[in-house]
Amino acid sequence: MQYVWNRLRQLYRNEEGISTLEIILIIAVIVIIAIAFRKWIMHWVQKLFDGANSKMQETSNNDPLNVIPSSNP
Repeated sequence: MQYVWNRLRQLYRNEEGISTLEIILIIAVIVIIAIAFRKWIMHWVQKLFDGANSKMQETSNNDPLNVIPSSNP
């Protein structure tokens, strides 16, 4: 039991891990980059979704199981 307790103390005192301040700084940099390039990012995402939407419509139009009933009996 003493070994486990000592090991936990060592892990707590270990300074090689990522601290809270480092994580906050990384998040802040990511947010600043996202704000700086938001128009480009929004345009890229819109283009991505438009392409996916057109592919889905193309697939649904060419689907052999998509049977449209005819008006002639």
